[in-house]
Formats: sequence, structure tokens, C-alpha cells
Amino acid sequence: MLYHLAEYINKLYQPPGFDVFRFLTWRSALSAITAMVISFWIGPKIIAILKNKQIGEEIRSDGPESHKSKAGTPTMGGIIVLLAILAPVILWGDLSNTYVLIILLSTVWMGLVGFVDDYLKVIKKMKKGLIARYKLMNQIALGTIVACLIFFLPEFEKINSVTTIPFIKQVEFDFSYFYIPIMVFIITATSNAVNLTDGLDGLAIGCVGIAGLALGLISYVSGNVFFSNYLNIIYLPGNGELAVYCAALVGASLGFLWFNSYPAQVFMGDTGSLALGAAVGTLSILVKKEFLLPILGGIFFAESLSVIIQRYYFKYTRIKTGEGKRIFRMAPLHHHFELAGLPEPKIVTRFYIVAVILAIVTFATFKIR
Repeated sequence: MLYHLAEYINKLYQPPGFDVFRFLTWRSALSAITAMVISFWIGPKIIAILKNKQIGEEIRSDGPESHKSKAGTPTMGGIIVLLAILAPVILWGDLSNTYVLIILLSTVWMGLVGFVDDYLKVIKKMKKGLIARYKLMNQIALGTIVACLIFFLPEFEKINSVTTIPFIKQVEFDFSYFYIPIMVFIITATSNAVNLTDGLDGLAIGCVGIAGLALGLISYVSGNVFFSNYLNIIYLPGNGELAVYCAALVGASLGFLWFNSYPAQVFMGDTGSLALGAAVGTLSILVKKEFLLPILGGIFFAESLSVIIQRYYFKYTRIKTGEGKRIFRMAPLHHHFELAGLPEPKIVTRFYIVAVILAIVTFATFKIR
């Protein structure tokens, strides 16, 4: 909004200094700062409202014993994150850019689904919240819409179903007719993976912020003809505008982490985790780095994989021996380390370190080809 206003004023009157709003780096910096300011400003207000309305987290009875003390901590704090992301993008982003419109659609869509789920669980006291199949239906619907937009819109015509292959130079992979179902799977899986990761104070939001920073840099170089040619990746005209969104995502993550770090003053709930997961998945699709998502989002991938392994190994051993056995002390993976005796802050910090290493490895794949 302010970007478009600045462009209009610059075009009409050409005042000194207004030309700076054309630069992605400047607007991305403004987006990140705006997101943090919004988080710090509205965070205490929303937390106070949640406390007054007694909108507190209900702790699972089968969870770690140490989490019982967290019962009643305000939840639905994802509202803070979403507002801190959406407002800066609307202010500083190019709202005529298709990439920006798609990522906003993804964020808002799953944010609303997560909000309904939290509302049913916390306010209406429906233990399971939104029925799982309804969540899945919304994730599939969103994935289908995003994939169809990319596959059929004329501006994506030459690159609609292709992607970069890590470690292999000058070769692109074409998903062809499998593009839509695979993209649906990516968005659904990533949305659920971040949701599973959101089990320790600051864990999910910190990892999302690290991934968001990496994706912002990738979008910037992908939308720059010089850098994309140098790195030998697909040149995506207009893709650099996603850097403004990613900067807001990083700023919002840091702002929310101020309140969500151990011991958490607020949890983001499904309102935040489902939306952020869908956003990370959609960003990886928009920058044509789908094959890099298991590396960049390695924390989310490991958390999901631990749940799948635990569940199927338990079923297998129960059928085979009559008694179900477990590989991990508890799934997702962060609970395994909790029950192994590691303090919660240490687990979160170590997961951050791994997430940073994975982000560096992701960038290394651009040149190790």
C-alpha cells in the first residue's frame, strides 16, 4: 500500500529520496522492522486479552510430566504472528505481484483453519478441535489451488512444472502431470510438520524464522537475472518480491519469540503453526526449490518422520509379538530428548543450531553442482 503510494508520488512529482522504495533490499528491511515493531506493540495487548478471556492451553495427559505446569498459558498467539506478517507485506509489498498474492492466500487460508481449530478446542472446549479430516481437506484444497495457479497461469508457462535439482548442474526436473498432486503433498506435509514441531517453547517459531531467512535470500537471487545465472538456478522474474514477505516472516518470528521463548508467555497454537507450515511449503514451491525442502526444513522433516516411525513400528511389533514397542521414548523427536533428561532450553538451542547448519548446507548446494 505504502509502496504503491510511494511509486505514484515518485512517478508524478519525482521528489528526492522516494526512488529508494523501488529497491527490494530497502523494502525488505522496512518489512522486517515493521513486523518486529507490530509484534512488540500488539503482543502484550493480545496476551492480556487472551488471559482475561481465559483462553489457555490444555496440556495432553499423555505428554511429558514437565509440561503440566504449562497448563493455562495463553494460546492462539498465532494471531500476533499473522498480523505481524500480513501488515508489513500489505504496506511495503507489491500487491500486484502474483507470487505475493499466492503466498498471502496460503498464509491467510491456513491461518483461518488454525484459528477455527483453536477456537473449537479452547473456547468451545471441544477436545479434538476441528476434525482431522476437515483440516486435511482444507490443506488439500489450498495445495490444489496454489498448484493450479502456478501450473495454468500464463506468466508461469515456461517454468510451471520444472524445478532445480540439488547437486546437479544445468539439469532441471519436470514434474509434468504429477506436478499438482506433488505440490498438494508438499503444502499438506509441511503444514502438519510445523504443527508437530510446535511442542517446546520457541522451537517452531525459531526454526521457521531461520527457514524464512534462507527462503528470502533464495527468492532474492532467483528474481535477479545476474545472480540466478551466476548460481545456475532458474530465473524467476518477479520472484524477488517474496523477499519482502520473507523479511516480514523473519521479523514476526523474532518478535513472537520475545514472548514465546522459555518460559513461554503465550503459545501460537494451530492459528500460527498451520499457517506458517503452509507458508514455508508454498515458498519452497514458488522459488522452485522443492527438492531442497527436506534439507532446509530438516527439523520439521525429522519431527514428522519420528512420529511416522514410532506409530508404524508400534503397530508392527504389536501384530508381530502381541506387544507394541517404541523406538523413541516419545514422539515427536523433541519429546524423546526431553524424556532423556535434556532441559527444554538446551533442546531448543541445539535444534536452532541444526537448523542454521541445514540452511548453510542448502546454500552450499547452489555451488556444489
